Amino acid sequence: MYYIKNRISIFLVLSSSLDALTASCGDRERLGASFSGVENFEFYGLKNVHVFVMLVSISVLLGLGLDGKGSKSGASGRCYGCQGTGMRVTTRQIAPGMIQQMQHVCSECRGSGEHISERDRCPQCKGNKITPEKKVLEVNVEKGMLHGQKIVFNAEADEAPDTITGNVIFVLQQKNHSKFRRKSDDLYVEHNLSLAEALRGFQFVLTHLDGRQLLIKSHPGEVIKPDQYKAINDEGMPQYGRPFIKGRLYVHFNVEFPESGSLSPEKCRALEAILPPRPGKCSSDMELDTCEETTMHDVNMEEEMRRKEQQRRRQEAYDTDDNDEPNMPRVGCNQQ
Repeated sequence: MYYIKNRISIFLVLSSSLDALTASCGDRERLGASFSGVENFEFYGLKNVHVFVMLVSISVLLGLGLDGKGSKSGASGRCYGCQGTGMRVTTRQIAPGMIQQMQHVCSECRGSGEHISERDRCPQCKGNKITPEKKVLEVNVEKGMLHGQKIVFNAEADEAPDTITGNVIFVLQQKNHSKFRRKSDDLYVEHNLSLAEALRGFQFVLTHLDGRQLLIKSHPGEVIKPDQYKAINDEGMPQYGRPFIKGRLYVHFNVEFPESGSLSPEKCRALEAILPPRPGKCSSDMELDTCEETTMHDVNMEEEMRRKEQQRRRQEAYDTDDNDEPNMPRVGCNQQ
């Protein structure tokens, strides 16, 4: 867990699995702490609310009768360094006749504009008017909460004199899961089928996020095509606020074909007798004699496109170098 704090709010960062907690926002002082992650079934499972007990470090106005004054007497004077403005202006000469003026926070009062004598300073806050404190927050994470959803604790952030106390904000973030992929209230899962399973039928058991075993099987005589999807109702993610209503579970099928050379000629003839006939008309031997025979080879298209892109960039760099060369004078004939 990390959190970023400023004068307005504290954003906490928590990380985990499919529906994890994290936070973003702010670019100031960053402090570190630890957090044990949340598993997917805790957002999908039987319990409607999962409670996290978080220990947060914040700044609070000092009490004990001082009421955030920072002094024993409760009085303070005007800072002599900035004359009570909290800012100081310095000038410097950067060139003859040119002067630069800069404004920065007063280092003596740290921008408060007040000065407290050392004798009168509070022994606990040293005149800063605030003191660090640890606060326990219970974060209730309900089933079906979405990526980017915020859990806000109002007025629980850092306190400061003459400043409205900000909020502590948790922002949920979704991380990748090894098996399931979430889109809104729906879940997606990949499953590989052999060619025999795609043609003759299949049956397998899928372990869901809550530990239940789902039996998934095809209908009699059904043929599964490559890249085909099947949907199972009411097995997706629960809806936030209505946990008994769930989305769909989509199964994406990938059909694995046999390796080249693994089928003997006898098996190929047996398959050809079973499968539907080949489409298109057969060419005669005379027509085939006029054709040029080609040879195909395996190729990795991703690697092929990367190689072509590198060649294109090298050619562009070469052409640019040629265009940058100055025009050389041509050799001409001397006039007689």
